[in-house]
Amino acid sequence: MSTAERIAIVTGAGTGVGKAAALALAGAGWRVVLSGRRREPLDDVAAQIGDGALAVPTDVTDPDSIAALFARTRAEFGRLDLLFNNAGIGAPAVPLEDLPLETWRQVVDTNLTALFLCTQHAFRIMRDQNPRGGRIINNGSISAHAPRPNSIAYTATKHAVTGLTKATSLDGRAYDIACGQIDIGNADTPMGGKMKAGVPQADGSLRAEAVMNPDHVGQAVLSMASLPLEANVQFMTIMATKMPFVGRG
Repeated sequence: MSTAERIAIVTGAGTGVGKAAALALAGAGWRVVLSGRRREPLDDVAAQIGDGALAVPTDVTDPDSIAALFARTRAEFGRLDLLFNNAGIGAPAVPLEDLPLETWRQVVDTNLTALFLCTQHAFRIMRDQNPRGGRIINNGSISAHAPRPNSIAYTATKHAVTGLTKATSLDGRAYDIACGQIDIGNADTPMGGKMKAGVPQADGSLRAEAVMNPDHVGQAVLSMASLPLEANVQFMTIMATKMPFVGRG
């Protein structure tokens, strides 16, 4: 491996924001390890990138699968310079009191516990490699700041991601590991594109919301990743300009 090569892992890389970030990183010369549940979308993204990509199907709710992802990366490339903790899921919009415990646990396992486990593995590699250090970027959300109606599991985990980001940023100082968070609002992805058709508002109304091209998010991730390790974007919010977040609707 050339010393100029930079190695990144992107979770949830088969579609949406993860795909956009992987393509942006690869376009800037990064070697990208594509992680996701389904092989076919990962292979499609890898084919778009070419030689600079490695597809590794991963179930982030399975600790052994996560361990295998990082072991494969280390074996293949010898180091890790960036982890984009992107994989996440939502839950059906049901009243708080009707949310099944199993659904709560699925969201917590995917949106929070998986990020913690991936961060642990990244720390171990980044701490011991030469040159030492690296960067971790966590996918937060506008929901890390304000909830939507009937979204307690998603909102709680995204608020928790902010705490994970802060603690990781602090504990990473000793190893030259920077950690930041990107909070995304209304990217036009399989998860976020439903905003165009109308979503419930806090006042009980249903309203269509503006969305943005996920490629803009990919470029924002690349911008954060391109900084030298002496500098860090701690929190970035990127959102559709006209979505109802800033102000009173």
